[in-house]
Amino acid sequence: MVPIDPIRIILVGTQHPGNIGSAARAMKTMGLSQLILVAPKRFPDPEANALAAGAEDIVQQARVVETLDEALHGCRFALGTTARDRAISLPEHTPREAAAALLEHTETGGQAALLFGRERTGLDNDELMRCHGRVFIPCNPDYASLNLASAVQVLSYEIRLRRLELGLLPAKVPVLDESEPASLDQLERMFMHLGEFMDEIDFHKGRSPDMINQRLRRLFLRARMDEREIKIIRGMLSDAQRLLAQKK
Repeated sequence: MVPIDPIRIILVGTQHPGNIGSAARAMKTMGLSQLILVAPKRFPDPEANALAAGAEDIVQQARVVETLDEALHGCRFALGTTARDRAISLPEHTPREAAAALLEHTETGGQAALLFGRERTGLDNDELMRCHGRVFIPCNPDYASLNLASAVQVLSYEIRLRRLELGLLPAKVPVLDESEPASLDQLERMFMHLGEFMDEIDFHKGRSPDMINQRLRRLFLRARMDEREIKIIRGMLSDAQRLLAQKK
């Protein structure tokens, strides 16, 4: 059985099926194989297979899901690609730095994800907030028109280059460490639990919670918590909620 590549390439809301095929071709040339499609507009489609040009197996094995939550399920680390400055403050990586970070987070057998957004609008802010950082490809500012498949090619190349430097080719799935980093879906459930608790104690006092929530997300994502630490935080929140309910 061929091991699953620990790096997921996730295409969100792809409009043109030809871009899916071209992205699959870009992946295969660099040895990547795990493609996940979030709510593509047209798929399956003959154009995707035609543009794959030998990478039809990547297209046919692609997993199609309806939500980003499904695509990230079980992932421990994610980076989102973006072509412009955002109001959301996230650590920024060059393609080379992104490749190093992705491989660092798969050393113990975990899964990491690299997100690419829609052809015209890219990833929205909510989708970027699910990521630990963003990747910016430094294009010519006078003509920063890099299509989806080209962006996948650039990042896939950097991942392969880094694997060659580390002697990880052919790609392998290392043995899991005893203490596994928390997955993104575990972190998301913790964020939801924390938000509920803050609402219960009226922490925001009628003000918008967005800025505080963003800062707390960045804080916990930097911490790189493991599963046991997540359980400790959620246990504390549950106990505090239980005590509040008793007082009421």
